Amino acid sequence: MNRLLAYLPEYYHDVVDFKELTAAEEPEFISLDQAIQQLFDDQFVMTGSEQATKRREKMLGIQADPTTETLDFRRRRIVNRYSTKPPLTIRFLQQRLDFLVGPGRAITSVDVQNFVLTVTAALDDAAVFREVERTVKQAKPANMVYRQETAIEDTIALEEHISMRALTRKTRLSTTWRLGVVPFAEMGPEVILK
Repeated sequence: MNRLLAYLPEYYHDVVDFKELTAAEEPEFISLDQAIQQLFDDQFVMTGSEQATKRREKMLGIQADPTTETLDFRRRRIVNRYSTKPPLTIRFLQQRLDFLVGPGRAITSVDVQNFVLTVTAALDDAAVFREVERTVKQAKPANMVYRQETAIEDTIALEEHISMRALTRKTRLSTTWRLGVVPFAEMGPEVILK
């Protein structure tokens, strides 16, 4: 359907020259619409194109590696850099880490007496780890020591076995049991019950 023809008066709808002219102009207007939409999308970090993301990274001094880092992570890193402004609290730091690595994958704790900030994280991506480290160093107070702990998720399987051994006591009161010659007790063979 030729949508440009609808903008012309009814009189021109049956003229072949105008039909062909508007049909030839239609792809140009479609690409114009797409360019306008991309320009609008580039105004926002989370919908920006690769080129807009590169421009923002250059402005923030970020050395990105597009071969190993996804575009989504690069966008989240830019948002993180823009949003790490005071007030800096533990709650704020926890929210930033949840945004970067996902809820529950990084936990912050503070030892107030010893001035130690501990971040326990289960990370398997080096770029995300570097961004977490940078975020923590920017957010922590100068008088606190930053300590990184790695949390590795693992599973433990338990099995239950019940066995029994009969125990025959060799010592009795008022007997002639000899110390060091006869053992205190003797164990029978092991019997597996379950």
